[in-house]
Amino acid sequence: MAEHVIALDQGTTSTRAIVFDRSGSIRGSAQREHQQIFPRAGRVEHDPVEIWTNTQWVLSRVLESARLAAGDIAAIGVTNQRETVIVWDQRTGRPVHNALVWQDTRTQPEIDRLIAERGADAFAEQTGLPLAAYFSASKVAWILDHVDGARAAADAGHLLFGTPDTWLIWNLTGGRDGGIHVTDVTNASRTLLMDLVTLDWDDDLLAQWRIPRAMLPQIRSSSEVVGSTSLPGPLRGIPLAGILGDQQAATFGQAAFEAGESKNTYGTGNFLLVGTGTEIVRSRAGLITTVAYRLGDAPAHYALEGSIAVTGSLVQWLRDNLGIIETSADVERLAASVDDNGGAYFVPAFSGLFAPYWRPDARGALVGLTRYVTKAHIARAALESTAFQSRDVIDAVVADTGVALAELRVDGGMTRNEVLMQLQADILGVPVVRPRVVETTALGAAYAAGLAVGFWSGFDELRANWREDRRFEPRMDADERERRYRQWQKAVSKSLDWVDDDAHLLLDTVD
Repeated sequence: MAEHVIALDQGTTSTRAIVFDRSGSIRGSAQREHQQIFPRAGRVEHDPVEIWTNTQWVLSRVLESARLAAGDIAAIGVTNQRETVIVWDQRTGRPVHNALVWQDTRTQPEIDRLIAERGADAFAEQTGLPLAAYFSASKVAWILDHVDGARAAADAGHLLFGTPDTWLIWNLTGGRDGGIHVTDVTNASRTLLMDLVTLDWDDDLLAQWRIPRAMLPQIRSSSEVVGSTSLPGPLRGIPLAGILGDQQAATFGQAAFEAGESKNTYGTGNFLLVGTGTEIVRSRAGLITTVAYRLGDAPAHYALEGSIAVTGSLVQWLRDNLGIIETSADVERLAASVDDNGGAYFVPAFSGLFAPYWRPDARGALVGLTRYVTKAHIARAALESTAFQSRDVIDAVVADTGVALAELRVDGGMTRNEVLMQLQADILGVPVVRPRVVETTALGAAYAAGLAVGFWSGFDELRANWREDRRFEPRMDADERERRYRQWQKAVSKSLDWVDDDAHLLLDTVD
């Protein structure tokens, strides 16, 4: 009898496979990073073939390390970096261009033109999203317009589009030999192409971006069997039964299923989700409306989301670009070696500012520098920027809902950084609660797949799996908290209006 579920977690910096048992405990894992490609300022790409190769490796490796076979696995759930665009030729199975990553801003000139013509909320009623380069639609259009022969091939029905979940499932189920072309409602809700009410692609939006409907995957539930693996060897015949965008998966893994329940994930970026149940709630404070999940044929559940572009990736930047730390884990020790930030504030607006500001004209700023500031102060300012940005979006949630958070449930790799977690509690003034299993993104994908095949009986069983690991209580004086937050807001103001109109000329140039 199958006693395990695999989560395939295709993230911004790596791909992981994690085996979970019925208690939601990790029984095996495998992970492999992929290259971050930066062709020029504002452009961020991944190699989809490298991601697919890594996917096969981590799936095979996790079965070997856990000493399991396909018959021991009840199902596979897939979770993925959202908004990232892959376009491939179904005749060859080859991408026509590198993946355009959610952080990529090359389409900002087209977004600016549309905002000038129609306003930032032109499509918000249908999609719940503002016009932003963050979402998938403009990225698909860019590939069709800038890759030789792509538009003609798309019009002829040869090209397929998908976010990474779609790309992986197509390959896992056969690729050119009958691969299944699907996504789920959560990923589709991030494309700027799906209607939140009908849960289907919107023909007017497809026409706006000149994207043929035949390119798009079928939109399925987050929890249903969509097919089975057709890979050789021990990976054959496993049901693929769950698909969730990474932040929705983390919410699911935190057992935050109902209206008012929330989580904040600390990864490459930070993402706060607050459930609104089956009601579509429109934000007035800079949040976006998104699909939280859908189980089988049941009504979809929705959420408000605060999306932050750069948090964990700022630590990578300190490591890879500045070289002030050797490993990402070193940032905690370095930041803990000083008592405060020395007056320095770091606004990591490398791709502009996302929620609640939505300012693509912003760029990264390190302000308040004096001769006193050391690399340790900069490391601490980098961690503080994550906590300050999280307060920005939490304040927006309170403004929209009128309800203050009693505590904040957190997850993701950065939550292992206890200096950051204490800073977060101090800057919010509420307890920060870390679960025993912090890999809730993968856990949520496993839960969605397990529910679809009856591995778990329902929400009550999943809630019973949740266990608190540590609670961080605020220690900072309220006046000091507000003084630091006021300085943070001043720093944010210095990052705005940096990109002039002619700064996009470089981004408009075709490779």
